[in-house]
Amino acid sequence: MVKLIVRDRESIQEAVRRFRKLVERSGIKKEMRRREYYEKPSEILRRARLRAERRARRPLPVRPGM
Repeated sequence: MVKLIVRDRESIQEAVRRFRKLVERSGIKKEMRRREYYEKPSEILRRARLRAERRARRPLPVRPGM
């Protein structure tokens, strides 16, 4: 849950801007989009598998001195 305490002499626009940042950082918007429509468990697993495959295909970063 996101709580925002409005500061003294803070405009509404500034408070709304801070609120949006807090919501974005907390992941609430992402969670809302994810839950907007029902997704079958098989689709969830499929997306996770595809994500893992893309991650595995990504080249490893080169470290200097090795």
